[in-house]
Amino acid sequence: MTEVKRMSRIIAVCGKICCGKSYYCDKLKQEYNAVVLSSDEVMNDLFSHNNDERHDEIADSIHRYLHKKAVEIVSAGCNVVLDWGFWRKSDRLAVTEYYRAYNIDCEWHYIDITDDEWAININERNKRIKDGFSSDYYVDEGLFNKVNLLFEMPEKTEIDVWHKFKRE
Repeated sequence: MTEVKRMSRIIAVCGKICCGKSYYCDKLKQEYNAVVLSSDEVMNDLFSHNNDERHDEIADSIHRYLHKKAVEIVSAGCNVVLDWGFWRKSDRLAVTEYYRAYNIDCEWHYIDITDDEWAININERNKRIKDGFSSDYYVDEGLFNKVNLLFEMPEKTEIDVWHKFKRE
């Protein structure tokens, strides 16, 4: 019997900081035998999170590089999970068009989290960082306000999988 090979794809995960994206992406990695490309991982490993005035410029460069690598990986036959927030609708549309130009399917997943659960996640993350158990971004008032200012809630028509955050 001949096995039918399914075309590889991009799975882009959208959601606020501390909504559980990385945890969710790890689950997708296992489920879809995928490579996870995380902008936070690159930023931390190469730039120690660099929260200075060049942060956004560096993050944009990282995103461009990871998109290029994602095309290579999908072209080699492996699924890719993009683990960064895609906070703006314009970014989500640009990403979809970018991959469409390469004839690559881009499946959008959104992590929907209540404000109460989000506050718990932020507090737990900040505690892990203070206790020395994490090198993630510390979410102070400035970063929290930036996220709230930049984040544009996706419309249901933009998203293929609407995942409700559930504490495990």
